[in-house]
Parts: sequence; C-alpha cells; structure tokens
Amino acid sequence: MPDIRIHREHQLGLPRARKVALAWADYVEDRFGMECSVLKGKTSDTIEFTRSGVKGRLIVAGDHFDLDAHLGLLLGAFARTIESEVMKNLEDRLAEEGEGKAAPVKRRKG
Repeated sequence: MPDIRIHREHQLGLPRARKVALAWADYVEDRFGMECSVLKGKTSDTIEFTRSGVKGRLIVAGDHFDLDAHLGLLLGAFARTIESEVMKNLEDRLAEEGEGKAAPVKRRKG
C-alpha cells in the first residue's frame, strides 16, 4: 500500500498546534468524508483518521506535526495529489495561526 509521510516543524506550542490540528481534522472530515478521533496526551496528541481506502494518524506536538497515511489500492494511484492537498491545507492552517512558511512541509522517506 502506498504511504504518505509528512513532517512539519513549527513554533506554535501545543495549545496552538492543537487548534491547527483540529481545524485540519474538521477540513478532512468535511472534504474527504474522514472519520477523525482525537487522543489527547500531556506532550502530544494523536488524531486518527479513516475512511474507505485510507487510514492514518496525525501526531501533534508543540514543535512539529507528523502525518502518516496508508492508502488502499484504488487511492494509491492518487498518492501525490492527495499528499499535495494535505500539505497545502496544513500550510494554510499554519498561516492562519501566523506560522507562515518559515519551515516548509517535508515528505518523509518510508
């Protein structure tokens, strides 16, 4: 199964990063029909997301986001398009929080 792996550093701190992550979760629920669940922790949160053909998680820390998604066979052909959309949306949410594009989203190697 094709994977999407994204790492994005930021300087928001955990409370503001949570706000960005929750806005992102709302977006993917509305736009892509994802089901998201939030697991809050002391130093980081995990947003698990799923729908037919996609399963993944977004780790939210005070200084970075890590997103891992596993795509099924049918969506695997669109991995680059999906990855670009996810990166753009995350950058947009970070810009709204005043984070700008100082530390661009990076694809992580599998």
